[in-house]
Amino acid sequence: MTTRICLALDLVDDAALIAEYEDWHRVGRTDPAVLRSIRAAGIDGMEIYRAGTRLFMVIDANDDYDPDRKAAADAANPAVVAWVERMRQFQQPIPAAGADGSWHVMETIFRLGDHPDG
Repeated sequence: MTTRICLALDLVDDAALIAEYEDWHRVGRTDPAVLRSIRAAGIDGMEIYRAGTRLFMVIDANDDYDPDRKAAADAANPAVVAWVERMRQFQQPIPAAGADGSWHVMETIFRLGDHPDG
């Protein structure tokens, strides 16, 4: 079974920083150790979308995914720690996340499949 997780975050409102953030996420620029850690955590798919300064991340996780286990593995992985620290300069939390927030898990409010046909 796949679990979909959606998260939001804002970028600092600076065109040069936004361009640099996007560049870090281009194919070949993201640290391969970070990509391996994502996949090893049970994440089969991850996409990030941007509208202005707002980011929206979609994660498709399999049954092996455990957010607490991933957080512990990330904290013990120097490549992931360095990546998170590098990305922090570009990011700012959305109001719902509070002052210390980073990516904030969003609440599902509509799912087409939950509504009957007709």
